Amino acid sequence: MQDLIRQLNRSGHRLSKSHRAIADYIGQHYDKAVFMTASKLGESVGVSESTVVRFASALGYEGYPQLQRALQELVSHRLTAGQRVEMVADLTPEEALATVMKRDIQNLRATQDQLDPTLFTDVVTLLEKARSIYVMGLRSAAPLAEFMGYYLNFIFDDVHRVSTGATDVFEEISRMKAGDVIVGISFPRYSTRTLEAMRFAKRTGAQVIAITDGPMSPLCAVADASLTARTEMASFVDSLTAPMAVINALLVALGLRRREALTEHFRQLEAIWDTYSVYLPEEGSDA
Repeated sequence: MQDLIRQLNRSGHRLSKSHRAIADYIGQHYDKAVFMTASKLGESVGVSESTVVRFASALGYEGYPQLQRALQELVSHRLTAGQRVEMVADLTPEEALATVMKRDIQNLRATQDQLDPTLFTDVVTLLEKARSIYVMGLRSAAPLAEFMGYYLNFIFDDVHRVSTGATDVFEEISRMKAGDVIVGISFPRYSTRTLEAMRFAKRTGAQVIAITDGPMSPLCAVADASLTARTEMASFVDSLTAPMAVINALLVALGLRRREALTEHFRQLEAIWDTYSVYLPEEGSDA
């Protein structure tokens, strides 16, 4: 708790008795407290909502929402699956749809606000100039990596989807060298294997790109460039809406960079798809 307070107390002011009570409650019940509203947190501690707001100001934040986001980033990687379930223990199944949709919308807005367009463009350029591209995401990040790798294969000739299957991940990236790029995708609770693979890639001289949840992610310390997307969860299920949007944007930008070659490639693929009836025919067609 002292480490937490030292990180948050930007103003250096001594905490009052009420503020210390709030801090102690957060330290003891962080898995629930960091997702409470100011009103709910005040009720749980036995202080007023305005006291909670002043607590945030005393720590150097513009308001309680900014403090709450900082707290969530600090503790999100520590939450177990069981603690995530407890976060929404008071939620009814009927409230799940509205709650999850609202959280995902908030994640999208926050991601859009925090992403640096210049950094995004730099990442697009790194991928465009890569000799080979490796995309790695394990566990809950695996669908993101699969999606990204699937569409990158339409744009580039040498794309590798790194996964845990018949071979070890290090066997799949053993030929990596300078001029290659690896994209590591991971969110709390971060995948140890993904981080190890990124470090290995760094030692080979390859460029390392991270897609993760924020600057405190351990992936950012390894990566040459990091794109962050908010993944605040409504429960034990990770919110991957914002990371998927960032990946979509990368794919669209890369497609625009290689528009002519991509258009010709798709023209050839459409002929193949039609020949082998890969997709259902349009209504009214002779197929």
